[in-house]
Amino acid sequence: MIANEIGLNQVDELGMLLAQIADLTAKADAIKDGIKDAATAGGAKVYEGAMFKATFIESNRSTVDYKKLCADIGVTAEQLAEYTKVTAVFSVKTTTR
Repeated sequence: MIANEIGLNQVDELGMLLAQIADLTAKADAIKDGIKDAATAGGAKVYEGAMFKATFIESNRSTVDYKKLCADIGVTAEQLAEYTKVTAVFSVKTTTR
């Protein structure tokens, strides 16, 4: 889409949609937090509504501290750069006026 084809109404619509998504995400996160809090306190792990079912799942996630690992084994920033892939990322930032 060419830049001058994008009307101001589309930008305003985008902003309003993103605001609605943020509100809905906050509400969904609050409900998820309630389910998580109840489940971790010994409550049910599965909750069923008339149309949907929510299941609490607990798992462990591992991450590697690459900065510490490189420092501990003596990898220099230059050596690390040789194995670093850079990819272009594009985004649209929307703010209120």
